[in-house]
Amino acid sequence: MKALVFPALTLTAFLLSSCSHQAIRASAAGRRMIALGIDGMDPAFLERHWDSLPNLRRLHMQGDFERLGTTIPPQSPVAWSTVATGLDPGGHGLFDFVHRDPATREPITSMAEVTDPKTTLHIGPYVIPLSSGTVENMRAGRTFWQVLQDHGIPATVIRIPANFPPAECEQESLAGMGTPDLNGSFGTFSFFTDDPAETRNQVSGGLIMHLHGQNGRYTLRIPGPPNTLRKDRAVSVIDLPVHADPTADVARFDAPEEQFVLRQGEWSDWQRADFTLIPGLKSVSGIFRIYLQQVHPHLRVYVSPVNIDPGEPALPISTPDKYSAILAGKLGPFYTQGIAEETSAFRAGILSKDEFLVQSNKVLDDSLRMFHYTLSQFSNGLLFYYFSSVDQNSHMLWGKYEDDLLKIYEKVDGAVGDAMAQPNTDLLILSDHGFARFDRAVHLNTWLMQQGFMTLDDPTKTGDDTGFVHVDWSRTQAYALGLNGIYLNLFGRENGGIVEQADKQEVLDDIAKKLLEFRDPVTGDHVVDKVYFSSTAYRGHNLRLAPDIIVGFRRGYRASWQTALGAVPPVAIEDNDQAWIGDHCMAADEVPGVLLSNRKFRSMHPQMYDVPVTILNEFGVSAISGMLGQSVF
Repeated sequence: MKALVFPALTLTAFLLSSCSHQAIRASAAGRRMIALGIDGMDPAFLERHWDSLPNLRRLHMQGDFERLGTTIPPQSPVAWSTVATGLDPGGHGLFDFVHRDPATREPITSMAEVTDPKTTLHIGPYVIPLSSGTVENMRAGRTFWQVLQDHGIPATVIRIPANFPPAECEQESLAGMGTPDLNGSFGTFSFFTDDPAETRNQVSGGLIMHLHGQNGRYTLRIPGPPNTLRKDRAVSVIDLPVHADPTADVARFDAPEEQFVLRQGEWSDWQRADFTLIPGLKSVSGIFRIYLQQVHPHLRVYVSPVNIDPGEPALPISTPDKYSAILAGKLGPFYTQGIAEETSAFRAGILSKDEFLVQSNKVLDDSLRMFHYTLSQFSNGLLFYYFSSVDQNSHMLWGKYEDDLLKIYEKVDGAVGDAMAQPNTDLLILSDHGFARFDRAVHLNTWLMQQGFMTLDDPTKTGDDTGFVHVDWSRTQAYALGLNGIYLNLFGRENGGIVEQADKQEVLDDIAKKLLEFRDPVTGDHVVDKVYFSSTAYRGHNLRLAPDIIVGFRRGYRASWQTALGAVPPVAIEDNDQAWIGDHCMAADEVPGVLLSNRKFRSMHPQMYDVPVTILNEFGVSAISGMLGQSVF
């Protein structure tokens, strides 16, 4: 008899499960929900400008508006991973834009990992793969749209960050932040000029190519992906001839698929090119745009990062696989690079503020075109659409160019109005964090050195060299990497670590105490508002790559760019003199996000992890094991 019990129970459970799923499908049939993720939308900015944002104001008046508690730390890939999974960072395992390899202390991207093929065949200069390499998303946890699929509820999810490669499912999705350009970086532009005053060869986020023309004829050698089919991994290139008019401010470009003429100050349409890997046998397709900045007296040409071609993607950027090509067929080429606004060229002085605004508006117009298409195709289930432009423009405009930033908000407000016009549709608007001024840059490794937690092989060898080049690890207890993290040089975890497990908490407490006492030597203000230990800040236990300390800076302060990559400059804190003037990598309660809806909230203190549970709940689906939140309705 006992042998018959298990099959009987299994059949009963199957029937009950089937009935349950059928009931969910029946209750969800025809139900419609739109969620708009607007990265960086700030609650105080909204409150200052309700009169200029009529749709958001109307949504606030008809429904509800709350500040949305963000993650620790309030970084975009961290927060949006919580939105995707309902897990805190300790559950999904993302803690920063960059993590570190404990064996080398070198920075590694937090969002995706590429593994080369294990089996190859060597023929001359080429390495032919005989097995597949992999591209793996490092975020743990099951996403809300995968859970909806389990219950037969359709969803379209466009550009949610930290979703490269896209979570495996049959739902329509397009990868967002974390999607590299074709050469594998977060975005590397090329700038070509024959101006002798430009002496740089490389800047953060870009390459500077020095031209030598004759009779107004030049050749732009546009770099593509490293050729992984060659032993030397030489960078593939295409040659693009340019003919500058001898008198007028115009130039002709002989692109691979067409000739076109640009006037000074004009942008090209998308250009497509095939980068050859094995002549006659293998190439990969990429797309890019060209900006003719100047013709005379010296040629100055900006070329965007080479984006993955959505029509023929070289890497997985959508589900189903053909979805990006379907979008490209309807809309034409579009930005696939995860962070497409050209902040790097603005920071480097290659583009002026006005030129940056033209480019960033092209990104937003590109996104709005896709939004309106996906909205026109939306019938039932969920549409989740992510906008990057408020965030990226806030970094460059915050607190100084309010009118310019408001124009970006106004464009997004128009998209909110289009979503509000959809009948019988629940609407949820959310941002992952707000914004603050970034006035003072904190060199955390220098501070650690000054406090005795880090030692250099020569105390005079401070500077902007990255990679901890002069750190004496045999006498170093802690180091900083990324934008909010401090790691102990822990014995048995770090290569050559010296802090014993028994001493770990004592060292952590000592660092935390001194961080909270840290005052700006110029202003006298406290630099750090909160100090979090990863062992106690998170409810999840996926802490393998977590910093030991997360530094919650006070508004106006942020870790320096040098800190993020392991440099030890001469002073601990200095003015931020870069074009990047706004930020959010601070204490979580300093920069809350926003939550708006056409319905009333029951929760007065909503959190990021409430969002996926709210979405599931609206379709009659229960949160799965590990999700932390509750419905805000």
